[in-house]
Amino acid sequence: MGMSTGGGGDGFLAEINVTPFVDVMLVLLIIFMVTAPMMTQGLEVDLPKTQTVTTLPETSENLVLTIKKDGSLYLDEYPVSFDDLAQHVRRLVTDQKKLLFLRADKDVPYGTVVRVMGSLKGAGVDKLGMVAEPEAVKEEKPQGRPKK
Repeated sequence: MGMSTGGGGDGFLAEINVTPFVDVMLVLLIIFMVTAPMMTQGLEVDLPKTQTVTTLPETSENLVLTIKKDGSLYLDEYPVSFDDLAQHVRRLVTDQKKLLFLRADKDVPYGTVVRVMGSLKGAGVDKLGMVAEPEAVKEEKPQGRPKK
């Protein structure tokens, strides 16, 4: 689209040059792609292994309750006592309609996990996601005849 000034063929061109805009957007895209994996937060827990794994959604619409090996509880990264757990969960999960996921170290006693799950049920949590790691795929060794 050009503008005509009436005389001569030398008119002004009224187009926007988008090349600098595209350059800036590509640089920002690369920066976000590089920094996004570094933004993963969490506590170090040795999760149990399982064959079927559901990945943890990466949205702010969920909370992760972590039970560490020593039995300490963390709601996201914040420590919480067992006595205050129901109050915090009721306020954060049931009132704000967030999803709750449970990460427990594989060395945590079963009774502790059940006690925490009972407290969550009492706080009004209807759906609870469990986080686990995938099992390592075992490589099968070829079966051959034994050597004599």
